[in-house]
Amino acid sequence: MTSAKQFLCGLGLLALALSSRGAGAQALPTATGPGSNLMVGGGYSLVQSDYGKRVLGGGFTFVDVHPQWRYGFEGEGRYLRMRTDESVTQTTYLGGLHVYLLPNSFRPYVKFLAGVGQMDFPFHYGRGTYLALAPGAGVDYVVNDRISLRAIDFEYQEWPQFTFGNLKPYGVSAGISFRLNPMRRFPRH
Repeated sequence: MTSAKQFLCGLGLLALALSSRGAGAQALPTATGPGSNLMVGGGYSLVQSDYGKRVLGGGFTFVDVHPQWRYGFEGEGRYLRMRTDESVTQTTYLGGLHVYLLPNSFRPYVKFLAGVGQMDFPFHYGRGTYLALAPGAGVDYVVNDRISLRAIDFEYQEWPQFTFGNLKPYGVSAGISFRLNPMRRFPRH
């Protein structure tokens, strides 16, 4: 009887070893996370230019690159050509850190960008290019896997080397963005 028990015990261990061979040490995730993303977008801005107390309007474009859901980089260009008088315009090209605070459908974020600001002075008398620093914050709303709305984006800029003293434009923007890389779904079929 001992040999029969040993045989059944050995057979049971062999069956267990063969059946567990397909089982991995890690379980598959049971949900979808925001993951990494690459997004491009654009929209409309209204900015208090702080030069002659003008409120300028215009378009903006941006690219967000997030290697993981929370921390990433943003590059943006803002072209303020509307609501101008005396042909005064502002253009900024900025890039820097972009941090999401929550991974929900409403995604608040903070950012700090730096780059250059260009100003066309009244009646095309001159153009200047200056250092621009821009902290900001806002909220993106994720509509689906590919489309997000930039519900609101507030940005405060400082141009510390402006010809006539520090220039401090600030404004709000809203727009839409498109995700270029697919969202990963788990488990994969």
